[in-house]
Amino acid sequence: MSDGGRAERVGAELLRELAVLLRTEVKDPRIGSVTLQEVRVSRDLAHAKVYFTCFPLDQCGEEQEQVLNGALAGFLRRALARRVRLRTVPQLHFVHDTSVLEGERLAALIDSVAPPPEPDDQRS
Repeated sequence: MSDGGRAERVGAELLRELAVLLRTEVKDPRIGSVTLQEVRVSRDLAHAKVYFTCFPLDQCGEEQEQVLNGALAGFLRRALARRVRLRTVPQLHFVHDTSVLEGERLAALIDSVAPPPEPDDQRS
């Protein structure tokens, strides 16, 4: 089996555990409603990029990225070490994912260029 498959499995496990930890263990008021999108783990399992979005409408993503990459990253890594069975837990790097906003922006552009066809009420 390739190392890429292992990295994907570890990423999926880290995503599940981080979601639980953020919901139950983190009491920082600066972390609003954060939704984890994906965890990409390097092939050597030393680093993990955690992509997240925040709602409403990603207004404070940069601020939350700073908070998550600060002391909270160490706290989450230690908590993960207690929960997952890995020799070493990857260093966590949180990245604000703007793909949802970008998708909404592109959808609005498409709608403005080509409005949806009107329903045809007259059928022959």
